[in-house]
Amino acid sequence: MLLVPLYEHPDDRPDDWELLIRSAGRLHSVVLNPASGPGEARDARFAVVAERLRDAGVPVLGYTDTDYGRRPHADVVRDLLRHRDWYGADGAFLDQAAPDPALLGHYGRLAVAARAAGARTLVLNHGIHPDPGYADLADLLVTFEGPWDAYRDAAVPSWTADHPADRFCHLVYAVPPGAPAAALARQRRAAVHCAVPGTGAHPWGTLPLALRDAR
Repeated sequence: MLLVPLYEHPDDRPDDWELLIRSAGRLHSVVLNPASGPGEARDARFAVVAERLRDAGVPVLGYTDTDYGRRPHADVVRDLLRHRDWYGADGAFLDQAAPDPALLGHYGRLAVAARAAGARTLVLNHGIHPDPGYADLADLLVTFEGPWDAYRDAAVPSWTADHPADRFCHLVYAVPPGAPAAALARQRRAAVHCAVPGTGAHPWGTLPLALRDAR
């Protein structure tokens, strides 16, 4: 299944958003990120695509930066509520999540707040394998985010075998055509993944190769 972070405005990439909605059956979820978070005001075009995704049965995850535990709890909760109230988000994607055990309590409180804000799907994006205790907090852990060159040799710690594969996600960018990213994700017990060709500072402005190839 594909978790898709498409960080592009629907007015700028309407065809990509249409393809996403048509591909609902292949999607685990879609990350909604109007302005590195919900922004300061509701964006009507994002609200429309969010509604269409939900109508197609796709969980919509509101992007919220946690700055590795440095961002104040109240600011994170404000973003969660804005995503819910402005875009009907039924899930949360907490980005830049800290991996170390010292912050388990902080993220536990954020998890409670996210559930209270209506998040039926909670994703923590650590980008690396965190302390195993984080698996008790979220529905899905992003345990790899990085370029294909790094992903080819990435290792998986043994504790992941204690959890089902659908609890893990790998996000890979700078993936060349034909690269076996999906097969590697399955081999590494990540049932959810996204492999995009995008590079540079903004790789998540491109659709997954699996959907691009299906056009």
